[in-house]
Amino acid sequence: MRDIKNNFDAVNSIDPDDYIADVNGAGIDLRAFDGSAVVFSVGTVTDGTHTPKIQESDDNSNWNDVNASDQEGSLVDLSSDMNQRVGYKGNKRYVRSVLTIAGATTGVQVAVLVVRGIPHHAPAI
Repeated sequence: MRDIKNNFDAVNSIDPDDYIADVNGAGIDLRAFDGSAVVFSVGTVTDGTHTPKIQESDDNSNWNDVNASDQEGSLVDLSSDMNQRVGYKGNKRYVRSVLTIAGATTGVQVAVLVVRGIPHHAPAI
């Protein structure tokens, strides 16, 4: 049997909640992992435009948008009951999710996970 549970870790960058304003997710440390993906999990979108992206950082305080060449896949504006994921193949230590929201009064239900994989030592903690 193949074991996946011990070979990845998932950490909230944006906690599950209702959002009506821009959100910068928590920076997630990728040290000790050689792969990662960011998953936007959406419940209901009631109004507004909700644009996701990912950013990278060397120090968890100065952030830049991830270049297309360091991102596997693409993100589109969020809609109800969808999941979107992109891979990160850059070389920065930290990655975070960002959600830009316009025209929302009741907004969006969303959570964002950073999945860290290919651990240097398994099981992943």
